[in-house]
Amino acid sequence: MEYLLLVVGLLLGGSGFYLFKLNQEKRDEEKFNRQHNEKIKKAEKELADITRKVDNAKTKLREAEIDAKKVAVEIIEEAKTNENKRREHLAKHEERIIRKEENLDKKMDEAEKNLLHINDLKKSIENDKKEVESMFDKQKKKLVEIANLSEEKAREILLKQIEEESKEILIRRYQQIEQDIKEDSDKKARNIIVQAIQKYAAEVASESTATVVSLPNDEMKGRIIGREGRNINAFEQATGVDVIVDDTPGSILIAGFNLVRRFVGKRALETLIEDGRIHPARIEEAVEKAKKEVNVLIKEFGEKAVYETGITGLHPDLIKIVGRLRFRTSYGQNILKHSKEVAFIAAALAAEIGADIKIAKTAAFLHDIGKAVDHEIDGPHAIIGRDILKKYKISPRIIQAVASHHEDIPMKNVEDYIVQAADAISGSRPGARRESIESYIKRLKELEETALSFDGVENVYAIQAGREVRVFVSPDEIDDITTIKLANDIAKKIESELSYPGQVKVHVVREKRAVEYAR
Repeated sequence: MEYLLLVVGLLLGGSGFYLFKLNQEKRDEEKFNRQHNEKIKKAEKELADITRKVDNAKTKLREAEIDAKKVAVEIIEEAKTNENKRREHLAKHEERIIRKEENLDKKMDEAEKNLLHINDLKKSIENDKKEVESMFDKQKKKLVEIANLSEEKAREILLKQIEEESKEILIRRYQQIEQDIKEDSDKKARNIIVQAIQKYAAEVASESTATVVSLPNDEMKGRIIGREGRNINAFEQATGVDVIVDDTPGSILIAGFNLVRRFVGKRALETLIEDGRIHPARIEEAVEKAKKEVNVLIKEFGEKAVYETGITGLHPDLIKIVGRLRFRTSYGQNILKHSKEVAFIAAALAAEIGADIKIAKTAAFLHDIGKAVDHEIDGPHAIIGRDILKKYKISPRIIQAVASHHEDIPMKNVEDYIVQAADAISGSRPGARRESIESYIKRLKELEETALSFDGVENVYAIQAGREVRVFVSPDEIDDITTIKLANDIAKKIESELSYPGQVKVHVVREKRAVEYAR
């Protein structure tokens, strides 16, 4: 009986355990199915999101392709339009050149006719002179016979009579001849200069004392300054320029009078901004790299200038010195561009008057070579340029023209005068240079004081930005003949004592007013 109960108990216990186990497995299976279904739903949702993003990307890609095609079509159309405009411009330019050549031939013929006219005037003056001398002799004999005067007394009376009668006639005659000769010479000189300038039209450009560097964001200003200013101090010490960080958004300024240092600073700072690593050691590396790049650029600038002007035979080291002129200015005018312009003008002037074109052109191109190193060597830049050219075995006639273009030494050859004239034309043309208000006022004051130093001058006014001086004289002290001499004397004194761009016109005014009342 006990065994039977034991067996029954075992059977019941096993059955219960089996049922418990079966229920447990069923619950685990249901849990696994739920988790599996959730994962499937999550995967399906992610797949739907990915599919939607792919569709959006395809749509944007198609829109970008359409935009790119439109831009390409517009660029092609614009290029075609520009090409047509250039062709039309070239055609018009050729027509203008042909017309100018025809006008030049006509002007040369007119100049020859004017020269013949001047010769005729000279002959007429000689004839008039002979007639006056003949009349003088007759009057002298007549006075001696009638008045029984001595020859010296008769000569004095006759001279005074002739002077009174002929003074006004001689003044008008002199002024007319002077005007005719001046008009003819001015016309011919103007034609030559205009032709020279037309053959070379250079761009007008100027350099300021500050360079702007763009920043990707204003946070970069703080990185450039660095902790307690160590980065900006290291940069200024390495480059020799001043870095100005103000409230201007998206930019900072690099200031300094040396264009080479400013250019090196700009290149180095742009490299640092692009790299993103800004600290003293990295700044030194960037500055050294920028200096090497600028040295290469200086050589390229010199080679390009020599190629554009067509000058050959210069030493490579001399070409490098020429390239340094790209970073020098005079009254805002870039010296390298000015040198090229002077070279072309000098060549044109030399061709017109039959001088040596090669010597004039080369000397004009190198006339300011001393300015490349005048901040390192004391003395006038013309003399410094002479010493540099002697070192590189340049022709003595070229050296003479360079050294004398500011009359630091006397001018000897025709090319010397051509270089000086071409330099004046380039420097004094409108827009070429700018002048400070202080030096401008000083120059006007010096012009007025120079003219006032002469006797008989009442008032002086410098007008036309110092290009003309109006001199008013006392009519009781200065007669018509003396006004001509006074204008000449004032012009010579201005030439010898003052420094000025271009030329100064001296205009002497003598005005006599008589007032009376009818009662």
